[in-house]
Amino acid sequence: MFHKIIAVLAGFIITVISTTGYTGIVILMAIESACIPLPSEIIMPFAGYLVSTGRFDLYLAATAGAIGCNVGSIFAYELGKRGGRAVVDRWGRYVLMSHSDLDRAERFFSRWGDLTVLVCRLLPAIRSFIAFPAGVARMNLLRFHFYTFIGSWPWCFGLAWVGMKLGEQWRTDPRLSGILHTLDFLIVGLILAGGIWFVWHRLKRPASKV
Repeated sequence: MFHKIIAVLAGFIITVISTTGYTGIVILMAIESACIPLPSEIIMPFAGYLVSTGRFDLYLAATAGAIGCNVGSIFAYELGKRGGRAVVDRWGRYVLMSHSDLDRAERFFSRWGDLTVLVCRLLPAIRSFIAFPAGVARMNLLRFHFYTFIGSWPWCFGLAWVGMKLGEQWRTDPRLSGILHTLDFLIVGLILAGGIWFVWHRLKRPASKV
C-alpha cells in the first residue's frame, strides 16, 4: 500500500508536468499554494530537470511556478478573508493547518506588515500557508498578489536551477549517472516517505493544538 502511494504521488507530478508543460507547473504550484500539501521542493526541481533536457526554459519555468503560486493563493486568501479563524477550527486539519501555523504567520504580520507575504514566500513550509492569514488580515489584494509573485519567483527559480544542474550532471557524468540510476527510486521514495509522514502526523494532530 505504501509503495503504491509513493508511485501515485511521483507519477502524478511527473505526468502532469510532462504532458501539460508550463501549464502543469502552474497547476501543481497552484495546488501547493492553496494550502494543499504538494511540495514545491519536488515540483520545481523536476521542472528544472526538464530544463536540462531542453524542453523548458529556466526563466519561464520559474515564472510559471510563481504564477501558479498567485493562482492558488486566491482560494486561501478568500477563505481567510471570509472565514477567519473559524475555518482553522473546523477544517484546518484537512489542509494541514493548525493554530500554531496561523499564530506564527500572524506574528510575522505584526512585525513586518504586508511585507510578511514577501518574506514568507521565501521560507519553506510557511510559504504554503501565508495566503490564509493575509486574507484574515484583509491585506490589500493588489499588494498581496504583487508580493506573492515577487517572493515566489526566486524560490521557484532556485529550486528549478538545482534540478537543472542535477539533470546536467546526470547526463554528462557517467559516474553520477550510474549512481543515480541505482539510487533514484530510493531517493524519491525517501523524499515522498517524509512527505507522507508529515501529512499523516499533521492529520492526526488536532487543529487547535499550539
